[in-house]
Amino acid sequence: MRDKTDSIPTALYFVGAGGIGMANLVRYYLAKGAKVAGYDRADTALTRALSAEGAIISHTDSPEDLPESFNNPEKTLVVYTPAVPADSPLLCYFRDNGFEMIKRAALLGRITRHSQAICVAGSHGKTTTSSMIANILRDTPQGCNAFLGGILRNTDSNLVLGNSDSWAVIEADEYDRSFHHLTPTIAIITSTDPDHLDIYGNEDGYLEGFAHFTELIRPGGLLLLHTGLKLKPRPAAGVKLQTYSATDSKADWHATDIVYTPGSLTFTLEGPGDLRIEGLSPGVPVAINIDNAVAAAAAALTAGATADEVRRGLATFKGAKRRFEIWLNGIDNADGHILIDDYAHSPGEVQASIESVRRLYPGRKLSVIFQPHLYTRTRDFADGFAKALSLADEVILTEIYPAREKPISGVDSGMILKQIKNTDSFFCKRNDLLDKVKNTNFEILMTLGAADLDVLLPDIKRTFEAKTV
Repeated sequence: MRDKTDSIPTALYFVGAGGIGMANLVRYYLAKGAKVAGYDRADTALTRALSAEGAIISHTDSPEDLPESFNNPEKTLVVYTPAVPADSPLLCYFRDNGFEMIKRAALLGRITRHSQAICVAGSHGKTTTSSMIANILRDTPQGCNAFLGGILRNTDSNLVLGNSDSWAVIEADEYDRSFHHLTPTIAIITSTDPDHLDIYGNEDGYLEGFAHFTELIRPGGLLLLHTGLKLKPRPAAGVKLQTYSATDSKADWHATDIVYTPGSLTFTLEGPGDLRIEGLSPGVPVAINIDNAVAAAAAALTAGATADEVRRGLATFKGAKRRFEIWLNGIDNADGHILIDDYAHSPGEVQASIESVRRLYPGRKLSVIFQPHLYTRTRDFADGFAKALSLADEVILTEIYPAREKPISGVDSGMILKQIKNTDSFFCKRNDLLDKVKNTNFEILMTLGAADLDVLLPDIKRTFEAKTV
């Protein structure tokens, strides 16, 4: 029997409602019939979509603008994200007036306590992998409730809604140790490249965070661990541990018979007990998605999906927005321009994205625009970013996107730029990027980073298309 804290609240107020991880919870509780409002400083396509779906969204951080129906501490649950400063006037008001306040991650934790949950963690790969699982399970009889860190292009939403008996698919974010609130039945760890050292201190602290996450898996559950990680997992007794890989034949789950053709790839999945599923073809056919597809298929099959459902779910997968999203594919225009956007914001992700482009479009000149995300990440991994970006033919760096952070003295994009070994590497202010694109004849242009370069993509695409006229 559920206790009071796990019942559906009648009214919820989200501080930071427009964050990608908050928006799926806004949508979920709207669908459950709750009254939902929230604040976000930015007026974006996502906040406008939430308003259209029934949420009351404000863009001023002032208690005076709080709707009257959300001003009762006895009836309103306040959900906040660590991305919002602790001295926010709204957060101070809620604290001072006795409102129940929980982090977004804690609210997700409540959901996992009362459902079977597939939780996908990792420094990179988690959005695509969780989105693949959601796309497979949403078309099965049991369906799923999926809380994604990106917009699934198949549904144009970061929420997939099932029913109370459905599996929950959750992107398990390690930032601020958020994933420690979760109770997985199936946990996947895609990667453990160090990140968020402002939270964890060093690589050992980061790995300890993931090790603790493995302790939270329910007895009788499953841990799917990518091969080759430094992590030493600590699952409880009764939790099964299996490994996966795109190419490591010693892994419990792996791909064989990988075949690349122009615009597509196929592979065979091999798994425990002589399992073999031929003819799997991810709808976004890039090398980095083989690992993701193997993990997604393994989790979906464990959750009860059939081989045909897995095959269909992978084949129809259109990808998550900003995850290797192809805006122009080189076929749609006479000059063969290719434009790709990817959310890669760690050295490992940047390297994997560039290598995937190389495999997909061999022999073509690759230019990358990279906007570093966070001062701390730039400070901690400048050399890694430089090494990864050096795999491109041309690199354009722009200013650091600060997000939640304040500037750090001596930390800027130049820390990366001076270590890049390409001769065609330079700095360009973000406000000048469109002019740069207009005056340069790129073959392949890839925008990389977790910042806001994506808002420029419609204009960049129009610029490329205009060059073919």
